[in-house]
Parts: sequence; structure tokens; C-alpha cells
Amino acid sequence: MTTAITAEGLVKVYRSRRSEVRALDGVDLTVEEGTVLGLLGPNGAGKTTTVRILATLLKPDAGRATVAGYDVVTQAQELRSVIGLSGQYAAVDENLTARENLWMFGRLYQLSSADSRQRAGALLEQFDLTDAADRTVKTYSGGMRRRLDLASALIGRPRLLFLDEPTTGLDPRSRLGMWDVIRSLVREGTTLLLTTQYLEEADELADTIAVVDHGRIIARGTADELKAQVGGERIEVVVHDREEIVRAEEVLARDGSGAWQLDEHTRRLTVPTTGGAQKLIEVVRDLGEAGVHIDDIALRRPTLDDVFLVLTGRVLDDGSAAADGNAASGGSESAA
Repeated sequence: MTTAITAEGLVKVYRSRRSEVRALDGVDLTVEEGTVLGLLGPNGAGKTTTVRILATLLKPDAGRATVAGYDVVTQAQELRSVIGLSGQYAAVDENLTARENLWMFGRLYQLSSADSRQRAGALLEQFDLTDAADRTVKTYSGGMRRRLDLASALIGRPRLLFLDEPTTGLDPRSRLGMWDVIRSLVREGTTLLLTTQYLEEADELADTIAVVDHGRIIARGTADELKAQVGGERIEVVVHDREEIVRAEEVLARDGSGAWQLDEHTRRLTVPTTGGAQKLIEVVRDLGEAGVHIDDIALRRPTLDDVFLVLTGRVLDDGSAAADGNAASGGSESAA
């Protein structure tokens, strides 16, 4: 498989008269062509700074990176013709219509006027914006603006797309719609680097996840691989009657791989296991043979939240202050 992105030892320091913030502290990355890499981390971790360097909007203070075979510093102009970028804030002109915005982006990507109009029409249809195509963008909802922004990043048919927190600020319905759009791009073979602070988003969309904290990659793997590092698979049982708790404890002590725990208020017993779904089947059978009636039983696996907690000692949405490149730019971004 061809490597689409390679980064080695990326360092970026933001300096002011009073302070110095090391936004990146030796980031190493590889992304294979046709895959989705999710950069997962809190605000201020270094995600946006990484994207800005790879998209040629910032120069690293140390290290090197290539994207689609081009060096991000020495071949920036050539690289910009083959990538697309959708930043955290929609980089569209709210006083223009959606059609006018897309035509303008097409011209920035050096398409002819006719090709820009044709491409704009196709993208408006793809992103379900045809009915609103000739309305000014300031009348759009947040979800519509995000779809238009993503469409503008695709105007030049990029081989590789950077999505920097593409669903931030969207309501749940709009977020699910954006996920569907991203999945369709992946099916078409687009290589994606996706930054997010939403655990579910990384789990749903990314082939590989790199966990970022304090400017460093602290773990990397598929969602399942990262969860396996944490361990902690467990079986949870809610018995129907309190009188049956003792019999249930005897079954779990025999079938589990560690000491069981009891929440008397909810009648919930929890026991560690390493047997997965097969062990769950055995526990259900043994509880039935022991005459234990249950209201609920489930196999619980670690979440990405558990992974992040183990790796960093805190949960992901900790409201970290954002030194992550926000001081380096005052708003919208474009790689055109």
C-alpha cells in the first residue's frame, strides 16, 4: 500500500514576549493511501497545528513531512493543487450564494469558469444543497454551512483531504449526516486525515487512530487495538430478585477471570472476563442452570474514553485551554 502522508519529528513553537508554547513536540505520522487516520485529542493537544503544517499553512520549526509525495515546505505550491482542507470554521463567504462560493473556489483552484460552474452543480447535488444553491450563505443553518465548506474543499477533486474537527458545533442529526458524507468520500478512495475530540466519531470513521496529547503521539492503532491495550472486558448482570444475588455470585466467581463486584442498589454484579461473547453465552447458560432470573446481562468492552483515561490520566473532554494554533491564525483557512 502506498504511503500518502509521512511526518517525522515535527516541532512547532509559538512564541510571544511573555511565553513560549510548544504546540508540537516531535510528531511522527504515516497515513496509507485510501485510508482514514483519526487524530484524537483534546483542545490544545496539537491536532490543528499538525493539519496546518501538512496543508502548507504553517512551516514547522523542526522535522519534515511529505504529503502525496511532495515536501510540505519546499514543494508547497505543487502540493496545494492535490489536497483539500475543511477547517474548524466554515471558510465560505456568507454574502455569496452557495453556487457563487463554489464557482469562486473552482477559479482559485485554476479551473475554467465553465468547469467551475459544472463542478459546483455536481457538488451542490452531492451535498443535498441544490434547493438552497441560490440563497446567500448567511441564511444557512450550521449543518448546511459545514456541508458547503466540505464541498468547497472538494472542488479541485483532491487526492487527499484534511478535515479539522468537521462536526464541531453541529447538532446530532447534522453530525450523522456529515458522517455519511465522509463515508461516501472514503468509498470513492479519498485519503482522509480527520481531527476530532469526539470519541464516537473516531470510532466510527477512522481506520487508524493516533492519540495526541501535549504535542506528541502517545498511542496509535485501530480502535480495537487501542481498546485491547487497556483490557478490562467485563460481564454485567442485573438479577431479578435480591434473594438470587448469592447464587449469581457463585456462578460469576466460577466463570469470571477476577473478583466480582456488587451494586446492591441496582442488583448489578460485574466480573472481569477474557472470553468475549463465548464466555457471555456460558454465563447465561450457567445462571439459567442455577435458577437465577436476570433482568439484564451484557458484555462490556473498553471505550476510547477508557483508553484516553489510561493513557493520560484524564478524560478527553477536559476543556483544555487551546494553544493549538489558534493564536497563529485569526479564522478561516484555505489551501487553495
